Amino acid sequence: MTSVASFFFGLVVALSCLSLQQLASAADPSLLQDFCVADSTSSAVLLNGMACKNPSTVTANDFYFRGLHVAGNTSNAQGSRVTPVFATQLPGLNTLGISMVRIDYAPGGQNAPHTHPRATEILTVLEGSLEVGFVTSNPNNNHFTKTLYKGDVFVFPSNAVHYQRNTNWNAPAVAIAALSSQNPGAITIANAVFGSQPGISADILAKSFSLDVATVNFMQSKF
Repeated sequence: MTSVASFFFGLVVALSCLSLQQLASAADPSLLQDFCVADSTSSAVLLNGMACKNPSTVTANDFYFRGLHVAGNTSNAQGSRVTPVFATQLPGLNTLGISMVRIDYAPGGQNAPHTHPRATEILTVLEGSLEVGFVTSNPNNNHFTKTLYKGDVFVFPSNAVHYQRNTNWNAPAVAIAALSSQNPGAITIANAVFGSQPGISADILAKSFSLDVATVNFMQSKF
């Protein structure tokens, strides 16, 4: 093969690889049907989402959820309760890439620092006031925080550690949040670190948090 032919052959291969790379990094393709209502009775092994219900059996109730008008029970250690509306609760959300939650906060209650591994979150305060914030990734670990009041909106980037706290110690607060996944997942930092099963070695946590082993053992006993 001549040097010119080799050059053009290499160029074609490079462009082909670039095109494949662009296709691989593109966004999810558009839906190929109007909807895919989740079929909770299916035992199929799935890569993502849930199996689709037969369209002929779908009804308006598959796209309907009632319950976000009901306050969540906040009588727990954190003083908050999340009421989810995911595909599990609302089958019509399946494959649509969106969900929502209601969050109730007792006076002084908080939604502890956590992440959503599969979703960005946008939160709106319905009642009361909230101190909210998130932290960026290493190495900067910048902390962005704001006090929100009724009608205010704040967004938490996907995967960012974030939290909310009711700033009023005399009255409850309520928020609604939308998330960019039908199943956003949640990793509460304290639970994951100190409450894992089986537990992470106390020596590792002591070194990581600059604590003594006795303190780590005490922390782990709380979860």
